[in-house]
Amino acid sequence: MHPLITQAHINTFQQDGVVLIKGLFEGQIDIIRSGIDTNMQSPGPYAAENLNPGDSGRFFDDYCNWTRIPEFEEVIRHSAAAEVAADLMKSNQVQVFHDHVLVKEAGTSKATPWHQDGPYYFVNGIQNVSFWSPMDPVTTNGLRCVAGSHLWEKQVLPTRWLTESNFYPNTNDYMAVPDPDAQGMDIKEWKMAAGDAIAFNFGILHGARGNTTGIRRRAFSIRFVGDDARYIERPGPTSPPFPNHNMSSGQRLREDWFPVVFAR
Repeated sequence: MHPLITQAHINTFQQDGVVLIKGLFEGQIDIIRSGIDTNMQSPGPYAAENLNPGDSGRFFDDYCNWTRIPEFEEVIRHSAAAEVAADLMKSNQVQVFHDHVLVKEAGTSKATPWHQDGPYYFVNGIQNVSFWSPMDPVTTNGLRCVAGSHLWEKQVLPTRWLTESNFYPNTNDYMAVPDPDAQGMDIKEWKMAAGDAIAFNFGILHGARGNTTGIRRRAFSIRFVGDDARYIERPGPTSPPFPNHNMSSGQRLREDWFPVVFAR
């Protein structure tokens, strides 16, 4: 396994679906910050401003930019992340799914709603991992994850962050978004240095408080899939949508769009 992690990291990830990895992107902080600057100056087609009128601060997010922002591609292909992903997923092969930038400026009141990423995606399978890494120190404004939620019988209904409306018209196959604080769930949350990373399964329920600190919070995420990842139909358009992908149910993700970035 990669020297950044131990068997304990793998065991925790397999059991809880989430684990902290210190210093995963410690050597790429400057290049990621540069890529985030480029992204914010030149947003992609999926960029969003996630505040309603009257909300304070700024909450910017954007994804699927690694093929046009060289800094992101450099990190995806040449950092330790893909090999660590293989270790955590117990996978022989790692494909990149997409990148995601989330920036909450100082004084941003809006929380990131509780959600699972998996229901938004057209990916089925348990071998997957997201790395969420702050490019600024994190105290009370980091990611919060519900341990074990990737093993729930039903997935959580995806919603739109800004309007909090249902993402799919058919809700029968999904459970309502729970309130982990009120329900006493096992919420994992860490103080983090820039370059630390939280690794979590696509099925982990997670969210984040607003950024009421005095510094901005830039976060960079990479999503990877492993050997068992297959395309699955959802009740409506997915996010990211990846239009005109021409994949069918049960098919491996096409490698020209989702390249293999690590293999045993």
